[in-house]
Amino acid sequence: MNAEIIAVGSELLTPARLDTNSLYLTGQLNDLGVEVVTKTVVGDDLERLAAVIQQAVRRTPIVLVTGGLGPTEDDVTREAASRALGRPLEFRQEICEAIEARFARMGRKMAEINRRQAYVLAGAEVLPNPNGTAPGQWIERDGTAVALLPGPPAELKPMFEAECLPRLRRLVPPLVIRTRFYRVAGMPESDLDQLISPVYRQYTNPVTTILAAPGDIQIHLRARCTTEAEGERLLAEVGSQIEALLGDRIYSRSGEPLEEVTGNLLRRAGATLCVAESCTGGLLAERITSVPGSSEYFLGGFLVYNNRMKSSLLGVDGELIARHGAVSEPVAEAMAAGARGRTGATWAVSLTGVAGPGGGSENKPVGTVVIGLAGPKSARAQTFRFLGSRERVRAMAAQTALDLVRRALSES
Repeated sequence: MNAEIIAVGSELLTPARLDTNSLYLTGQLNDLGVEVVTKTVVGDDLERLAAVIQQAVRRTPIVLVTGGLGPTEDDVTREAASRALGRPLEFRQEICEAIEARFARMGRKMAEINRRQAYVLAGAEVLPNPNGTAPGQWIERDGTAVALLPGPPAELKPMFEAECLPRLRRLVPPLVIRTRFYRVAGMPESDLDQLISPVYRQYTNPVTTILAAPGDIQIHLRARCTTEAEGERLLAEVGSQIEALLGDRIYSRSGEPLEEVTGNLLRRAGATLCVAESCTGGLLAERITSVPGSSEYFLGGFLVYNNRMKSSLLGVDGELIARHGAVSEPVAEAMAAGARGRTGATWAVSLTGVAGPGGGSENKPVGTVVIGLAGPKSARAQTFRFLGSRERVRAMAAQTALDLVRRALSES
């Protein structure tokens, strides 16, 4: 079975408030084997909300509506659901009395507007709310279940677990959702999709989703089956073909970021790492040290934005810089070798480049980055060209540097 989630509230359409309820509900539904196929955020507008609910119940067997059950005039979920489902609202005296008693326990008198929360759709089951004044509502009709749930997470979560989950377990056939999660570095999204799409297009189950960030592609495989064994079999069938095509470009099979994977390789090898950064200005070191326990393998680094600092801190020959330029493979190699020599690290990685938006030339346009790597046997450098904003160039440079260290460790 599939589900839709409708989050209600004009504040959710501003940059100041996130809809975290939908994430929680998606996780709960997935645990039941229910796939969330649509999420909608609607402001406090009666006509729009009624239209959205009406469309949802026509196409999806489970519809969860969150928010808009408060006492004020802009809380329009009850009225919108009434219009969408063609059910009148009925006043329930027992609900009103329960709300009055709640206020009395707090030493307060219930405001008249709280009476609005005692209106329930005809035929709806009331979902008790011990943590607030807004009761939820559960409506089933023509094979579709609709739940109206309060917006505050402290009210929604207990209500969903106590009231909605038992009802959903009765309705939902036994299904499980199993996932497999690959992360890939060093490959453009279009090239990756061209390579693996002949595999995943053969399958409607599992479903394949590809997500891209600078230098980091995620492949999600999602199987929905009657048993865990069947789900794992399908994932293995598709995943093994994808793994064979991508090879060592896959750096994670369980979702860890590249800095964590690289750190684990350093730890297992008993190796240490240092960095020498110019164009990234500390971004690489920040990523490495974001991993708890990174002090076991990361010794430190050098920020050498200025050519004089490259010479004084890392020992890069000034004539080398004058001859080749700061953004060059000989200088990047010397930076890495100098950092390794001064710290005693097993590995050192260096970055120098033109992050932009200015500073580029015909031979070294904006986005040119040179990464050096020095290890126990040798030092080398490689030139890359990244496109996009200054932030993207820097992010791609740090990601690529980490991947070079990862590959070197895997090969050593």
